[in-house]
Amino acid sequence: MSRTDAVESSESTSEMNVVTAVKETLGQEMRRDEQVRLLGYDVGPIGGVYRATEGLYEEFGPERVIDAPLSENGILGTAVGMAMRGERVVVEIQFMGFFYPAFGQFMYTLVKTFERSGGGLEVPLTIRLPYGGGIKASEYHSESTETYLAHTPGVRVVCPSTPAETKGVLAASIRDPDPVVVMEPKNQYRGAREPVPEAEYTLSLDEARLVREGSDVTVLTWGAMVPEAEIAAEEVDADVEIVDLRTLSPLDVEAVLDSVKKTGRCVILHEARRTLGLGAELSALVNEYALDRLRAPVKRATGYDVHMPGHEIEEFYLPDAERAGHAIEAVMNYEF
Repeated sequence: MSRTDAVESSESTSEMNVVTAVKETLGQEMRRDEQVRLLGYDVGPIGGVYRATEGLYEEFGPERVIDAPLSENGILGTAVGMAMRGERVVVEIQFMGFFYPAFGQFMYTLVKTFERSGGGLEVPLTIRLPYGGGIKASEYHSESTETYLAHTPGVRVVCPSTPAETKGVLAASIRDPDPVVVMEPKNQYRGAREPVPEAEYTLSLDEARLVREGSDVTVLTWGAMVPEAEIAAEEVDADVEIVDLRTLSPLDVEAVLDSVKKTGRCVILHEARRTLGLGAELSALVNEYALDRLRAPVKRATGYDVHMPGHEIEEFYLPDAERAGHAIEAVMNYEF
């Protein structure tokens, strides 16, 4: 598990939010490697719906920043073909809820090509997938269904939670020879800013990140829920350890179990629906391999088993620091 921030005090840094970190990383990687291409709806002159590709069309031109029709199935299928011939393609899907029409290409071509070719064809393709609620959009724009992706062999699924993490994880994903889905918490796009190294760097796609050390209870979380966990940790009467999974598939099993065995209590905080959410797998993992260390049952604070509601009542669906705090207090006060 990574225990240090990406930022070194001796490095030259710039203040960035998440969307700026995305844009800076894409630009750096395109200058570093001429085979890097961007592909997606509105990624060209408009600069993307979030302006995450703003200015890149003007710098690199239409052959490297490719404005595609509104066809996620076509976008992903085209990108797989480009990657098979050696290009490094970064696909933008505007919203996670728009990814479902491309699921056939995802399942049949993207994740199986390497295995079906006997290792003869690599598919160095990165899918940027903005996810989650918190921006008052309609239900198809606010999905958090990472379970569909993490359940699929042959693809990495990562989810950075800060600007510095975003830059390092996205750069590593683009350079990886295998397919990677980078889930970007869009409600953090223009959220907190922090110093981010201006130089190129990568972060591990296999390690969780220790956000905060503690001795009483472990909170396992990722993406947009990390800042909520940090707020909750300050408000409860407990020494809280926060583990940002960062990589959802493959999981950093060692980091998860080491933390839970140390604290003896575990809370899982995620935005996705409760049933069959990744928290269920994490709970099973803890119960299989750390049951004898638990001082309380594993507790989950999650979204509800309903469709993502409209923006009028979105705040009642999304987990937050208050619900995380209740879960922490529940395991702290539990008695067998």
